[in-house]
Amino acid sequence: MSSAGPGGGAAAKPQTWGDHATGFARVDDELCAECVPLSVLAERFGTPCYVYSRAMLASAYERFDAAFAGLPHLVCYAMKANPSLAILDLFAQLGAGFDIVSGGELERVAAAGGDARKVVFSGIGKSDAEMEAALAAGILCFNVESAGELDHLAAVAARMGKQAPISFRVNPDVDPLTHPYISTGLKQSKFGVAFDEAHALYRKAARLPSIAVRGIDMHIGSQITDLAPYREAAARMLSLVDALAVDGIVLDHIDFGGGLGIRYRDEAPIALDDYAAMLRALCAGRRERLLFEPGRRLVGEAGVLLTRVRVVKPGATRNFAVVDAAMNDLIRPSLYDAWHAIEPVRPSVGAATRWDIVGPICESGDFLALDRDLAIAEGDLLAVRAAGAYAMAMSSNYNARPRACEVIVDGDVAHLVRRRETLAELHALETRLPTRTLR
Repeated sequence: MSSAGPGGGAAAKPQTWGDHATGFARVDDELCAECVPLSVLAERFGTPCYVYSRAMLASAYERFDAAFAGLPHLVCYAMKANPSLAILDLFAQLGAGFDIVSGGELERVAAAGGDARKVVFSGIGKSDAEMEAALAAGILCFNVESAGELDHLAAVAARMGKQAPISFRVNPDVDPLTHPYISTGLKQSKFGVAFDEAHALYRKAARLPSIAVRGIDMHIGSQITDLAPYREAAARMLSLVDALAVDGIVLDHIDFGGGLGIRYRDEAPIALDDYAAMLRALCAGRRERLLFEPGRRLVGEAGVLLTRVRVVKPGATRNFAVVDAAMNDLIRPSLYDAWHAIEPVRPSVGAATRWDIVGPICESGDFLALDRDLAIAEGDLLAVRAAGAYAMAMSSNYNARPRACEVIVDGDVAHLVRRRETLAELHALETRLPTRTLR
């Protein structure tokens, strides 16, 4: 479903925001998604509503891919950041592979027209059924994260008469200097195999007839804004690759994972050119194909969450602006103490006041932002910025709230790519207990 923007494309082209060619910017004092005013989208599709810029999505992927031009490589979008079928479809058309962490995500890749031969399967708890489905689909590689998983995968592949292509996700024990919940490369992490145990596991895997050793993988965390941890982890990985080669275990690819941060507030994200230059220097003269698993970096800044102010509630010590989005729509502020910029779509009359932007859910932790100086009033439309990653993907139906709709804007056209859930759909899979017969 789509609708033309106002004036059939006559609206002014917005200016640059972030480091993308186009996206979200103000035109005539109103925040627009490409050529479409956000107020038009809110009126047509309602709120809360996620809005993404196609131009920003495409630009982010193309820039990442181009940074490694001239090297054999594959960019595998980490789809847990945002698994919208329309976004997967766009990236598949651009040539992307996919990093998945469940059988459900494998199904979504297929539904979006993605190529299973470009899929890497990460995750610490793959079921036998998920392994079977991935082997049947012919995925590129399993990122194995424990000795136990290797045994299960070997048994499943033998039962199917197949060889399972594998990498080990190796834990380099490097601090990524990010939030503890999204640090995944330390020795206390549940992810990956210990660096000191990896060589022995590769020897074991190389002896298993139903296993084909193909590569090595790392992923040290998310929202990383310092290049030093990447450099240290990558150097450790390459030393292991060389040690394996001496042992006769020659790898086809090296997967450097993802985790590059974006700008939410005042962060200074790692420049893509610096990241690429670092890896080009470390990998100079190597023959292995390079794999990458960016997620947030490709989609984070390309989305906003539209929400409308329902009630303003001034108080003695706190002022609350109650909006129609809530922690079920965007849990990052409550879960990670994450900061998202919030701004009125149109300027509001009056002086700025300090507000807590809260939702209607029955939890004190239901907030989108705290202590924001904003000039807002009841009925105002607000845009929560940098909401393209780990936002709709982590939404829920808590308090029996339907999940929001999703819209992708392409120039002056808005495509409804996920409609809003209905109340009836929330209990469509449930049944009541049968009537109990009294005796």
